[in-house]
Amino acid sequence: MKRRDFITLLGGAATWPLAARAQQGERMRRIGVLVHGSRSGAVWQQRLAAFRQGLESLGWQEGRNIHIETLFSDNDYDRLPRVAQELVALGPEVIFANTTPATKALQKETRTTPIVFVQVSDPTGAGVVASLARPGGNTTGFLLYEDSIAGKWLGMLKEIEPHLTRAALLGNPRGFPFGYFLRIAKAIAPSLGIEIVPAPIANIEDLDRSISSFARVSNGGLLAPPDNTVEEHRDLVIALAARHRLPAVYATREFVVAGGLMSYSTNVLQHFRQAASYVDRVLRGANPANLPVETPTKYETVLNLKTAKALGFEVSPTLLVRADEVIE
Repeated sequence: MKRRDFITLLGGAATWPLAARAQQGERMRRIGVLVHGSRSGAVWQQRLAAFRQGLESLGWQEGRNIHIETLFSDNDYDRLPRVAQELVALGPEVIFANTTPATKALQKETRTTPIVFVQVSDPTGAGVVASLARPGGNTTGFLLYEDSIAGKWLGMLKEIEPHLTRAALLGNPRGFPFGYFLRIAKAIAPSLGIEIVPAPIANIEDLDRSISSFARVSNGGLLAPPDNTVEEHRDLVIALAARHRLPAVYATREFVVAGGLMSYSTNVLQHFRQAASYVDRVLRGANPANLPVETPTKYETVLNLKTAKALGFEVSPTLLVRADEVIE
């Protein structure tokens, strides 16, 4: 028997933490969580708290009838395969994961353990599921964005800066969303008179260099689709946009609350909370192959008027009226 097979065999019992042993008279269920993000990031603690709240609302209480084992990649793409292997080896009954890279890393380790995902933008194109209606296999979850959102982001940039002719698309090329949104944005941008400039980044140095270089030519703006590297350096991205007076549209509300200009997005916290319903159904016997991938039903526009004023941008009345939240 191979060592890896032996570890997996042990995962169902001996390797699961002793804390997971059920209280007398109640069966303890085992949930694995793989977070492609930083364990020290407050945003991830908030999102995981939303997931736990969703479970509690369905009758699952940690330490009473469920044990949750959470592993983090710390935004390291090279660590993801090893972390995925470690989590699968623990033998959870269902795994909850975020992002396309984390989900695909898990699928390489198991085709039997059910996986529920969030923050995946194109699950069929990425090969995560066979189709949205009938995922097939062991994986299902919640779609982050429909591809039409790229047109909305570009339209918002043009609306707040009518003279805009260039948009730098930020992202780590090792993450699936960068190439996905780059293709979509390039297809839509010409109709708006915008040139898309790829701005691949992997670290702080790349961010500073890419944005500063892009800003040397006028009439530019920033497009920040969902991306772990961008999210990890959120404050720097916002500061660089302010330094170079670049209009920017972000993929989550958190950027705007932190001082970014505007966002158009789904509610990521709500996705984490809703994912608990699929984990609940799997624990009660549902087959993920038959659980359709849920698509977004609501998008939110958030504007930071204080930032707009500081950067010298005038927010049009139509954009202001459409805003679901205005930060002043």
